[in-house]
Amino acid sequence: MNNKTNILVVEDDRQIRKLMSTTLSSNEYSIECACDGGQAIMAISTNKFDIVLLDLGLPDMDGEIVIKKIREWSDIPIIVISARGEDSDKISALDNGADDYLTKPFSIEELMARIRVAQRRLLNKSDGSESVFQNGDLVVDYPAGTAYLKGRELSLTPIEYKLLSLLSRNAGKVLTHTYITDKIWGNSVDSDVASLRVFMASLRKKIEKDTAHPEYIQTHIGTGYRMIIVKK
Repeated sequence: MNNKTNILVVEDDRQIRKLMSTTLSSNEYSIECACDGGQAIMAISTNKFDIVLLDLGLPDMDGEIVIKKIREWSDIPIIVISARGEDSDKISALDNGADDYLTKPFSIEELMARIRVAQRRLLNKSDGSESVFQNGDLVVDYPAGTAYLKGRELSLTPIEYKLLSLLSRNAGKVLTHTYITDKIWGNSVDSDVASLRVFMASLRKKIEKDTAHPEYIQTHIGTGYRMIIVKK
């Protein structure tokens, strides 16, 4: 794992900002800080960062506005770190383009784990093998429209394959119910969310050794699903 990842910490609380920057620096990450949304947008537009840690309650603008502005030109991983813990807040931030959401108060161990997931996503995107996705024993061959587990081709329905493909192309990122159903069915209504749960359960039976303890597809209750990046 490359510990020279360049991280922008966007946080107006001085104590939290100091805690995060000190912890990350001690783990050999390169850190810069911004105290408000304007500083964050300027920093990202003029410097190369690998990951953004973003608070939503900024003094000059809401963090979701920052996410929307960044997404106009950049797909940099954004991990929201906020005191807003309602499902609706998480869903809104994720739908607007955030990659992950961590609720305050948080443990340093959890923060580091979320950053490592974002790092692995960066490594997977930069390895030049976009036509084939490999994650542990799971392989998705996009050009062929097929998937394999431990070398054996999976018998997937078209919807199951579309779900697996969508999750794998966004591995490590939480995808909301609305995002998934819109991509799979072209809209998002209550019946589609119910159908999504059925198809996801069916897909899990085909790729998970133990559906009660999933290795590949993680449920975020009330929010959506994430393709777990298996440690190498």
